[in-house]
Amino acid sequence: MSELPAPEVPSLDDPSLYINRELSWLEFNARVLEEAKNDQVPLFERFKFLSIFGSNLDEFFMVRVAGLQAQRSQEIDEPPPDGRTPDEQLEIISTRAHELMAERDLIWTTMVKPALAEAGRALVELSTLSPDEQARIDKHFVRNIYPVLTPIAIDPVHPFPHVRNKAINLGVLFEGDEQSGPRTGLVQVPTSLPRLLEVRAQGFERAFVTLESLIQRHVQSLFPRMKVEGHFAFRVTRNFDIEIDDDEGEDLLLTMQAELRRRERGEAVRLTLTNNVPRSAVRWLCRQLKLDAKRDVYLVEPPLHLGDLGALVDGEAPKQFRDEPFSPQYVPPLRDSEDIFATIRDGDLLLHHPYESFEAVVDFLIRAAEDPQVLAIKQTLYRSGGESPLVRALQRAAELGKQVTALVELKARFDEESNIQWARALERSGVNVMYGLVGLKLHAKVLMVVRQEKNGLQRYVHLATGNYNQQTAKLYEDLSIFTTREDIAEDATALFNLLTGYSAPEGWKQLLVAPLGLKEAVLGLIERESRNAAAGKPARIVAKMNALVDPDVVAGLYAASRAGVQIDLLIRGICCLRPGVPWVSENIRVHAVIDGFLEHARVFYFENAGEPEVFCASADWMPRNFERRVEVMFPILDPRLKKRIITEILETMRSDDTKGWLLEPAGRYRRVRPAGADGKPTVRSQYRFMELARERAREHSGPVSKRKMEGPVAVLRVKKKKKRRG
Repeated sequence: MSELPAPEVPSLDDPSLYINRELSWLEFNARVLEEAKNDQVPLFERFKFLSIFGSNLDEFFMVRVAGLQAQRSQEIDEPPPDGRTPDEQLEIISTRAHELMAERDLIWTTMVKPALAEAGRALVELSTLSPDEQARIDKHFVRNIYPVLTPIAIDPVHPFPHVRNKAINLGVLFEGDEQSGPRTGLVQVPTSLPRLLEVRAQGFERAFVTLESLIQRHVQSLFPRMKVEGHFAFRVTRNFDIEIDDDEGEDLLLTMQAELRRRERGEAVRLTLTNNVPRSAVRWLCRQLKLDAKRDVYLVEPPLHLGDLGALVDGEAPKQFRDEPFSPQYVPPLRDSEDIFATIRDGDLLLHHPYESFEAVVDFLIRAAEDPQVLAIKQTLYRSGGESPLVRALQRAAELGKQVTALVELKARFDEESNIQWARALERSGVNVMYGLVGLKLHAKVLMVVRQEKNGLQRYVHLATGNYNQQTAKLYEDLSIFTTREDIAEDATALFNLLTGYSAPEGWKQLLVAPLGLKEAVLGLIERESRNAAAGKPARIVAKMNALVDPDVVAGLYAASRAGVQIDLLIRGICCLRPGVPWVSENIRVHAVIDGFLEHARVFYFENAGEPEVFCASADWMPRNFERRVEVMFPILDPRLKKRIITEILETMRSDDTKGWLLEPAGRYRRVRPAGADGKPTVRSQYRFMELARERAREHSGPVSKRKMEGPVAVLRVKKKKKRRG
């Protein structure tokens, strides 16, 4: 009897083993859309997921699709690991994005919109309002909207105008021919006015009409000499990425300001229209915008873009319409401390945001700014947001004569203008403002305070996976630590010296830094697990991140799987690794969690033959993080904190059978099956983390210190209350 032939083992550079990055991102957004579809999610949260889906897709087209179109036009042919050309990628993106937009329409029109109306929140047609209410809203148009509008008739004297990125516009069609006058017109819907107008409508607690529908109702009055034949709404998405050559221009800040002005006129990459538009109008717009009528055009149910319609779900409402409210808990050791510096000296402190409040970080910096024993403060700033108490604390410290250095990343995408504003404000206050290294984006999150104490200078270091941004810290899941460990403090000092003085250290004691060896270190850690598995030693990898793209790391994980390493990847977004492939990735599972908070922490656990090592990082496993950014991966050295991350955070997320998903070999995701005996889910990781934060706060509910916030400190803590976006 002849033996069966040995199976053919795929080569690890086989393109079929790599999921296309763009398709993987679209699958992430599909999971967001599924939350809008899920009737177990509170109604108002479902609407918010619909809004998030649209905003995510905007950014995807403005950056990723724009980049592919640029590659195609410049005839750049550098295929990704999956081997697809830019043209092939644009085609598959268009196919999948059209499918998702059709799904979005279905969810909105047949599920969420009717459910909102049943709950008393309605988006209504003007024609359905009572005569008195129509008269009132018409009067409002004449008084408050008409004077703001600029009707544009398009002809050889008035060519097609620049259409702003993401702004809603009305296309207007006139009767007649070219000899009798213009055939088309345009009205830009003002972004300076609210998108929703509240009206009185019978049967609804709150009802609204869109601004564009009111303008459409009166469009004839805007073109009194022409006969309006039809009108439609459209929205253009443009290339909004920025490319800065740090070597050109003496002032990066001025160069960035000029580039921001240029970006406003980026090339169009997508055209979205309401589905009542004539085909001739679509062809006309595509000619004006240089777009492909089949690939780049999306016809949708009105209204265009739900992201501006948050008023629909604002205000008081029955509790069943929203997620369970949660107040971040102030981590007890810092909450109860009269001397925050002594508390940090006592041992490393781990914070799991947003469950444990970011206010602890804010208060630490405010205390440092006011403390007369503090000599210097150094901090990296990537996305700190407007009206930041962290920025005000740095200003205050400089005003008090402390040596303050802020490493500001001006190129943080979509936050460039905000970063420029507070970089100038910091400079005016006497802060030393630096802009990182030429050719690299500064993405590391590091804060160091140098304090004069009785035994000499003491350095306090804060390291984080997420930005120093008080607003996003309420919505993003991240980890951070406070430490006074001398070896970490020396590395932090060396990092700041590298960023300000180009003085690279000979080596690092504890931190792993990109682009100075982080990728090689990660590959080495993966390879060590492979060797341990081959030697029969305990071997396991659990890695949590936003994205896994780097082909060398993917190949390393495949090799580890072949060696017998059990691998669990917790990846919120893009994953180019294909799990479950025979002879390649049978030992790899890819999990994803989509819930109310954005999973953002990067955490890595390596079994190391029974001596586990745990790291947190600012970096995902992507080429840009390893090669084109300054990133930091830092070890968790305290055994208590290490155990907490492994057993409490990583294992809880891996066990999530309520909001968890699993990636299948074909590249699509399926929901995790509930593990309960009765078919009900047993673990919802984010709710479990809320419970744990509350439990810790209760267990340490001793007398809270009465911290006096007087004078300048009180000013630093003042926050402007802003209306929450829908």
